[in-house]
Amino acid sequence: MDQMLGLNGGSGRADGIVRTAYVYHKTDDPVSELATTLGVDGLEIVILFVTSSADPEAIIEQATRAFAPTPVVGCTTAGELSGNGYAEDHIVAVGLPKSHFKVETLLVPDLDVFEAQSLIDQMIQNRTSMIEAAPDWDHEFTFLMIDGLSTKEDQLTSELAVGLGPVPLFGGSAGDGTRFAHSYVMHDGQVLANAAILTQVRTRCPIKVFKSDHLIPTAQRMVVTDADPARRIVREINAEPAAREYARILGKDPEQLTPFTFAAHPVVVQIGGEHHVRAIQRVADNGDLVFFSAIDEGLVLTLAEPQDMVKHLEEEIAGLSKDTPPDTILGCDCLLRRLEAQEKQMTMALSKILAKNHVVGFSTYGEQLNSIHVNQTLTGVAIYPPECDLPHDSDAH
Repeated sequence: MDQMLGLNGGSGRADGIVRTAYVYHKTDDPVSELATTLGVDGLEIVILFVTSSADPEAIIEQATRAFAPTPVVGCTTAGELSGNGYAEDHIVAVGLPKSHFKVETLLVPDLDVFEAQSLIDQMIQNRTSMIEAAPDWDHEFTFLMIDGLSTKEDQLTSELAVGLGPVPLFGGSAGDGTRFAHSYVMHDGQVLANAAILTQVRTRCPIKVFKSDHLIPTAQRMVVTDADPARRIVREINAEPAAREYARILGKDPEQLTPFTFAAHPVVVQIGGEHHVRAIQRVADNGDLVFFSAIDEGLVLTLAEPQDMVKHLEEEIAGLSKDTPPDTILGCDCLLRRLEAQEKQMTMALSKILAKNHVVGFSTYGEQLNSIHVNQTLTGVAIYPPECDLPHDSDAH
């Protein structure tokens, strides 16, 4: 972790296409540090990933003033991905410059009462507006930040799928460290719970939206036989009390189930021929299992086993860098991956890979890819230099 390594000052990267900055939240004036490193001129948008140890109201209020008139959006985190890899108790800022990006943001202020068709209409209007403003730019993506304690991620992503058209979406659920008490998104100087922000981006930079996990399904299956889908609670597995049966399958004591257990022994479901993680958040006092994403009676869960995280991440980044290294990778990395890395003492090795490949973002309570809400994955967008900016091009600059 940056803090643990003593890297508590402000730092970042302003020499790439995407500007990035990060600072320890107890720095005397963290927002000024970020603004100095990032620069305040020529930005289309600033995205903040704010440790839940900080005061989000104070941070967004100061940032809105510091970067004005550039819009500032953000969310609270379960940890940060800074310029040095995994970090804790930091604030990370990402600036997209006007020279390469057009952006429209769309706030969903109350996830209990949102009108899907109205949001879809606005998404289409935003996209049309950006196409008219930058007709020669060919690349688009949508980035979602959503309250990770809202339990509305599955519903929102599935409802908005119609409005995406050919544009890929990825995102992450705002977090609160490992406390699971309060998580927020930030928009236009406001801090909001039970809300979401869609950031629609058009760019001259080639992009690749991706999803990666290091899990392999086993032959061990179990069936959800009693559940409360609205609250993401499983009461029974295989007609037995949920936590006790899950522990039995693992050969463990039900009283000793921890977040590290859930990270090391996740369960997956098959959707469209692919496996997607349905991660367990915690054991309730009554022995129920509380999940991070949608769960229902009759669902078949398959136990998965993790591959080596370091080797797998190296391979995934190599795949994204096969033709050209990305300028920046904006990533949403599940909290459970961070916990597994800590438990297996892989944090330093993973941080070196993340830092080397300019991965910035945050640790999440869940991840989104197009119409699906998932867990224990790394989702993100790799942003590449446009051809005229590549070193081998005669017009490079």
